[in-house]
This record gives sequence, structure tokens and C-alpha cells, in this order.
Amino acid sequence: MGFDARVASEDIVAELRTLGTAERAEQEKRYLKSELDFLGVPLPDIRRVVKAAINANQGADTKTWAQQLWAGNLWERRAAAVELLKAKQAELTAQDLATIEALIRQAAGWALVDPLAADVAGQIALRHQEAWRTIDRWHHDEDFWIRRSALLALLPGIRKNQPDTTRLDTYARPMLHEKEFFVRKAIGWVLRELSKKDPGFVTNWTRQHAHEMSGVTFREATRRLPAEDVTMLCSFRSY
Repeated sequence: MGFDARVASEDIVAELRTLGTAERAEQEKRYLKSELDFLGVPLPDIRRVVKAAINANQGADTKTWAQQLWAGNLWERRAAAVELLKAKQAELTAQDLATIEALIRQAAGWALVDPLAADVAGQIALRHQEAWRTIDRWHHDEDFWIRRSALLALLPGIRKNQPDTTRLDTYARPMLHEKEFFVRKAIGWVLRELSKKDPGFVTNWTRQHAHEMSGVTFREATRRLPAEDVTMLCSFRSY
């Protein structure tokens, strides 16, 4: 009998239903400010269940399975779909970014958006240069979660010491005047990660744009820079 994405998905959900608590479900729903329903399953348990399902369904169609898991209004289903895509991201190509983009648009929350952007889309782009054609479009999308995702897709390259500073500059500069917190935070986050590898670039870029940066962007960008550099950069701020 061949792989059935619906059956495999429902098996995962059935097991997850045994692992949650009403108290945790209420806490997570409140913390994530989500309209989705929650079972209250800890993320490590979701990962464990998904890993076991992958082992039991070798050769499954990852994209179809993830889409089936994502369907519905249950947060744990969507989290399981994200964990599946993360675990199997090496099988995905630039053509699969259309599916990832659709999920990001539906996610509308950092807990699902961020791993889809950094751990899935960004990893695809590391392997397939043509993926950047799609991600380059994201940075000026009307949906701020998609714009945030363009920035976060740069993280895998930074962490593997293959930073794309040209794209970082291209993506981040137009967003410096945005009021959206999640965009402001993402700019600073990417700069903070880059500062671990190339503090000189981050110091110089921040000096050029310090007067345009929001407080959260500046604080994140400078968090790991030497104290004397931070003091110098503060002098370029306009409060």
C-alpha cells in the first residue's frame, strides 16, 4: 500500500492529542496571541512525534504531507508541518518556495513564520541560487511577515560563514523606517548574527544608518559588538 498523506497526518495528530494539557494550551494561545486552537503540546514532543512518523514513512512526498498536516485550525498541526519541512528540507528545491510562501502568509505569527523563513527557505537558497529570485521579491512585499522572512532567510548563510552582505543591505535599508516591530526586530537580529562573524561590517553599517534605526533595531544590532564600538555608535544616534 502506498503512502497516504492524510492518514499519516491524522496519525501524527492523534498522537499529539495524547500529549497536551488544557493549561498549557491556554498559556500558549495567550502567549502567541493566536486565533488557532491549541492542544498544549510542548515543541520537543512535536518534534519527536514527527521524527518517528518520518522514520515510519520513508520516501513520502514531503510537500504533500506538509500541506495535509497544515490544513485545519490546530496550531500543533501547523507546527508539525513546519517540523516536517525542517527535517526534510534537503529534499526541497527553489520550486517549492511557492508552497513555503503560502504557508508563511497563512501563519501570521513569528512562531511558525521564523522557522519557515530561516530553517526552510534560507536553507533552500543556500543550495539553490535560483531561490533568491523569489526571496528578492519578498523584501518589498505588502505583507510584513513576508518582508521579515526575506531578512531571516539570510541567517543560514551567515551562520555558515557565507554572508550575503549585499542582499542584507538591499533588504534592510528600505525597512529601516518601518513601524512594524517584527520587521525592526528582524533587521537587528540578522545584524546581531552577522556581528559574530564580521563585527567590522556590522559596526560600519550601523554607523552609516544609526540615525535611521529604531531603538530595537539598534539594540539588537549592537548587542554583541565591543563596548567601545557601541559607545561610538551611540554618538551617531538621533534620539
